This record gives sequence, structure tokens and C-alpha cells, in this order.
Amino acid sequence: MRRETRHVGSGASPRIAPAVTGVLSPMTDIRDAQMVGRTSDGRLVQRPLSGHLTVYINLDMVMSVGHRVTGCALAVGTIVMVWFLVAAASGEAAYATFSWWLRTPIGYLALFGWTAALWYHYCVGIRHLIWDTGRMYDLPTVDRSRLVILGATAVLTLLTWLIVIL
Repeated sequence: MRRETRHVGSGASPRIAPAVTGVLSPMTDIRDAQMVGRTSDGRLVQRPLSGHLTVYINLDMVMSVGHRVTGCALAVGTIVMVWFLVAAASGEAAYATFSWWLRTPIGYLALFGWTAALWYHYCVGIRHLIWDTGRMYDLPTVDRSRLVILGATAVLTLLTWLIVIL
């Protein structure tokens, strides 16, 4: 079997790469080389590049990353909760240290963020459970569910803090 090649690059020292179309043609961009692939029977094909974050960013991508980030934030918040339990079991001095840290502006911000992360992760998790049943896959419903999740997160977070404060 004869292997076809084409010259890559420009100038005095061309490199050789497999030809996709069977025609000797110069590669004008590195992306040309990234798009070369093989089928299961060994034929060369030109594959599309996957979407890149600099090409487009939409709300679905941001919410997906947000779901993962809030999962990590909940793990960190759980460590703080363990600190609380250990401090409460260890005596007044340890609890006073924890309580002092929690009552600083950073502590309040961390608690508020943890509460928001908890409610956001919960709401997105409910949507995923609904998706697991095969429902809500049409685009208008997905668009609405995004707004419902963001609104519910805001309302539930503020409601939680109003109950705690009052």
C-alpha cells in the first residue's frame, strides 16, 4: 500500500504529513495536522476539532462547571463542619476559636457561599434526576430550567439566611 504525503509548513525545510484528500497540498495551519485521523480500516479522514472555550461560552457550560465547582465547595464546607463538631466536642476554648473565626466577615462570606453552593448543587441535581427519567430534553424546557435553577438558588439561599438571622 502506497502512503500519500503532503508537505507541511513553508520555507526551506518542509515536513511531511499524511494527506487527507489524496492531493499533495501544503498545510497552512497546525490545526490541519490536528484534524487528521484514521478510520477503523486505516483510511485517512479529516476530523473536526472540538469546540474550544475561546470560541464560545454559553450558560450551559458555565452551569456545568458551576455544578462541579459547587461540589468541591461542599467538600470544603464539610471539612469546616467537621471542624465545628470537633471544636464542640473538645471544649469551650476550641469552640470559642471556631466561633470567633465563623463570626469574622470571611467566616460569614464562607457560610453564605457554602449555603449558595449547597442550594445550587441541590437544584442542579434535581434537574439531573429529572433528565435521568428522559424528561425535559427539549430546548425550551432546558432554557427555562436554567432560569428556574438560578432563581431557586437565590431564593432558597436568601430564605435560609432570613430564617437563620431572624
